[in-house]
Amino acid sequence: MQPLIIFGSGPHAQEMAEIVALINRVAPTWDLLGFLVAGAQADLVGRDLSGGTVLGTFDDVPRFPDVMFAPEYNATPHGFPREQLTSLIAPNVFVSATARIGHGTIIYSNSYVGLNAVIGDCCFVLSGSIINHDDVLEDHVTLASGVHIAGEVQVESGCYLGQSCTIRQKLRIGTDSLIGMGAVVTRDVPPNSVMVGNPARRVRNRYEGKSY
Repeated sequence: MQPLIIFGSGPHAQEMAEIVALINRVAPTWDLLGFLVAGAQADLVGRDLSGGTVLGTFDDVPRFPDVMFAPEYNATPHGFPREQLTSLIAPNVFVSATARIGHGTIIYSNSYVGLNAVIGDCCFVLSGSIINHDDVLEDHVTLASGVHIAGEVQVESGCYLGQSCTIRQKLRIGTDSLIGMGAVVTRDVPPNSVMVGNPARRVRNRYEGKSY
């Protein structure tokens, strides 16, 4: 089996360890060695978590040259080589044979990835999310639980789609936008927007100092 380390130590990282166990029940694939954490969490080194032990910090990556890595939400070290990142997809996720999924993407149980969908690198998709036909999720997009994206939607890099929000077909969600919990998006979203409500309205910039 291929050695694997998970970046991060929080609840999502430990749930990812459970996804690894589910994958291995279907087909032995991964030898989970444990976790690495950011330097600010160095006090966790040596601690046992659900699914393994914290082996060190991100600075210890060179100790593991032949290991693949899977990142917890928002935990990929800057500049980490793409070829050492692997995606983890829970066994009961439907993934169309025509879909394409990048490196370091995590997809939780009971999700759906439709015909010709494209998911970039280091995306994080929580349970029960629907990514329909011809959707494109660029890199570092996060979908909270139960997000529904209709067909032919473009979600640009860095976006966060809140729990149970809905995106109408053929829309574009601009870079770094945040879609609030339960929002219903019916029109294109400018970059760096916070959208709330039904129908969703823009309430402010997500990050001060960025233009939109």
